[in-house]
Amino acid sequence: MEMKIKRLRENAIIPQRATPGSAGYDLCACLSAPEEILPGQTKMIPTGIAIALPEQTAAFIYARSGLATKKGIAPANCVGVVDSDYRGEIMVSLFNHSGEAYTISPGERMAQMVIAPVLTPEVQEADELEDTVRGAGGFGSTGRK
Repeated sequence: MEMKIKRLRENAIIPQRATPGSAGYDLCACLSAPEEILPGQTKMIPTGIAIALPEQTAAFIYARSGLATKKGIAPANCVGVVDSDYRGEIMVSLFNHSGEAYTISPGERMAQMVIAPVLTPEVQEADELEDTVRGAGGFGSTGRK
């Protein structure tokens, strides 16, 4: 299985995993100058790359834990989803959860991309669903006695 990556801009950095055990590929900011994200602000940051994923997979864009916990900078939609048939530039929508402005530098690792299998079963409308022990119990229902 392979993922193809196309550099769309000369200064784009091809995603790499930091260690052999890393699940995610680091996505870097493809900027010509630093970009400030004010508190409560969302900014679309380009990566300068496009990808071709294997069939029945998707790329999921997650926060980098250090950037999110130490600086409050994380994807605005919590987890971005890149479908296997998308061929445009990968953009990361970053939100500043902190009370201080943060500056993203050109080439900075800003998010991580995890490739995972995706199930796409056929949808079948049903009049009834099989019952389970949980049934229709909602949030917190399995922890109550």
